[in-house]
Amino acid sequence: MTQPNRQGEVWVFAEQQDGKLHDVSLELCGKARELADRLGVRVGAVLPGYQLGDLPQTLIAYGVDNVYVVDDPALKNYTTGPYAQVVEAMIAKYEPQIVLYGASPLGRDLAPRVASCTRSGLTADCTDLDISDVTDPKTSVKHENLLLQIRPAFGGNIIATIVNYDQWPQMATVREGVMSLKEPDASRTGNVIAEKVDGLEALAELVRVLERHVEEKKINLKAARIIVAGGGGVGSKENFEQIRELAGAIGGVVGASRAAVDSGFIGKEYQIGQTGTTVRPALYIAVGISGAVQHRAGMEESAKIIAINSDPAAPIFSIAHYGIVGDLNVVVPMLTKALRHRRRED
Repeated sequence: MTQPNRQGEVWVFAEQQDGKLHDVSLELCGKARELADRLGVRVGAVLPGYQLGDLPQTLIAYGVDNVYVVDDPALKNYTTGPYAQVVEAMIAKYEPQIVLYGASPLGRDLAPRVASCTRSGLTADCTDLDISDVTDPKTSVKHENLLLQIRPAFGGNIIATIVNYDQWPQMATVREGVMSLKEPDASRTGNVIAEKVDGLEALAELVRVLERHVEEKKINLKAARIIVAGGGGVGSKENFEQIRELAGAIGGVVGASRAAVDSGFIGKEYQIGQTGTTVRPALYIAVGISGAVQHRAGMEESAKIIAINSDPAAPIFSIAHYGIVGDLNVVVPMLTKALRHRRRED
């Protein structure tokens, strides 16, 4: 679809595996609802899979008006060809103006394939989305109500706003956790539209899933209410034990900046930031973290931020609610001792 369909819906690719919707898809339903309301159109979701049960009703509760369901045995396990065929067919039939995907491993595989086949633009790893009128600097033509696709660029040193004037639908992948998860409304009503796409079985035969191994997450940073995160300033893997002790004393979980991960102080699954997990805990304690924009992108919406750093000019202090300037090797053990003492008294 190359011509703008101004009445087209705002769509979410509803990613599911083993009968469970991915969190990022539910987060995107809320953002799609917001964008669609500004455009005066409906929210749609494409839901491919097999034996999908009540997943369409879940999507409706999270803000979707029309759920386009393709329930087929060929879609039981994700492979690129059949899933791309489904999304392409639905786009051709219904002509949405915006399609959003989660920037999950699955979404990052699927979205470029669909963009190539539909000859649409695609912006990857967006951290925000908006609607605005934009004037094309080349032609001076004003385009109304375009999707602003906002993402860090050049290693996070700038924030780029990308627009697509010509090739629709406008498409973007969005990182998990950057959009807030809205509360579901079980009283919402919507339409569940069953669709059939031909040729899926033949495509599914091209690549067979022989075996699946699902590795459970060792840590769920997104669900943590308290996070104590260490950075490169911690200095060593041995010193990082102080971060673990403080987290244990306050009832929190351990996180890290990319500098700490790259230095080998802790595993990548603990990384918070632009290339890690985005978190919104009630309390975030940043220890030895300078506060580069890449890290701030993943934690700056925390309810309360405490920064501990020996450099009073560290950028982390610009977003911290409370700051402690001092040697972490002195400050952190003192905090840990005080918290343990208070717990014993309680």
